Amino acid sequence: MNEDYHAVGPDWAFVLDGATAPSDVDSGCAHDVAWLVHRLGAELAGRLAVPGQPLADVLAEAIAATCAAHADTCDLRNPSSPSSTVSILRAGDEIEYLVLADSPIAFDHGAIVDDRLDHLPSYTWEAVRDLRNQPGGFWVASTKPEAAYEAVRGTLRDVRRAALLSDGASRYVEKLGLGDWPDLLDLLEKAGPAELLTQVRTAEAASPKPRRGKQHDDATAVFLLF
Repeated sequence: MNEDYHAVGPDWAFVLDGATAPSDVDSGCAHDVAWLVHRLGAELAGRLAVPGQPLADVLAEAIAATCAAHADTCDLRNPSSPSSTVSILRAGDEIEYLVLADSPIAFDHGAIVDDRLDHLPSYTWEAVRDLRNQPGGFWVASTKPEAAYEAVRGTLRDVRRAALLSDGASRYVEKLGLGDWPDLLDLLEKAGPAELLTQVRTAEAASPKPRRGKQHDDATAVFLLF
């Protein structure tokens, strides 16, 4: 099951990448990760359709509404509750961006990356659980609306093209070294997301199994031209 989710509007786009917990972990939630990303995505899309609100406020409200949708059935105090990365881009006089956890947004000059997950002191399941949505750890969209204000945020001008990527697609640059960010954008512009993902899967199949993370991961790429 694909636990990524994306949507594109007239002047905005976002990508979500749900985090899969080990099967023996009690999340305290009756819902799976796919439910979370679809619900959170619907809440985000509805709010992004109304212009003017800062992206962090949009995300905080969407997380709060998603929590309210299952607060009566699930234990939202459980630190292993389903979670998701978030990358949002909105076009106007400037290009606004928000990146929460490891789903970067690529531009010709480089990428907006939230790399806090890459700097944890330990990667046991217990350590990652205890550092999730905590100062000194890393932040994701789950049960704490305030996580939205911990995202990497900003604005850019003179942007011609961009790509929102789940980490399964950003592996093209970050883990597999098949090219740099402009190379990735060139590939998307010339051949589309399907070719990017084909090249990622081919390289993954030829690579040794990673010490951390999965051999293959859900992969999503949204390419935008301005």
